[in-house]
Amino acid sequence: MPEPHLRAADADRAAVAAQLGEQMSAGRLTVAEYDERLARAYAARTYGELEELTADLPRPAAQPPAPAPVQPQPAAAHGWHHGGWSGGPTREAAWRNWAVTAVIVLTVWLATVIGSGEFRYFWPIWVIGPWGAVLLAQTLGRGRGDDDRRRLT
Repeated sequence: MPEPHLRAADADRAAVAAQLGEQMSAGRLTVAEYDERLARAYAARTYGELEELTADLPRPAAQPPAPAPVQPQPAAAHGWHHGGWSGGPTREAAWRNWAVTAVIVLTVWLATVIGSGEFRYFWPIWVIGPWGAVLLAQTLGRGRGDDDRRRLT
């Protein structure tokens, strides 16, 4: 801590209060001792007064250094191949995602039909229909290069 006669800031009092709370949680202070020291911490004017409150307690352990930032790996390193000009997944992966989603929504729909005992509105068409149409259009247009694409001018 800085020199004992210097005035303490609110942040200093809050830091000592947090330290006292940790010490109470560790069993080094009783609830009564904690309450008394906490009141004195918030009433303290100088660093010396704050130091008195923690002088008989062990110092908090040094914080471990922050982990180094993770460098993003290229997508190919994770087994996910991106293709096309948009950087999206390959067509095979897109069709696989569509098929899995189709199975899920059809299963949910079928379970509701069986559970209710009557034919229900076929809502999965709104999930799998447009998505499948877009994938089909992309697949059929696969052979065309970037030069063949129509551009808005």
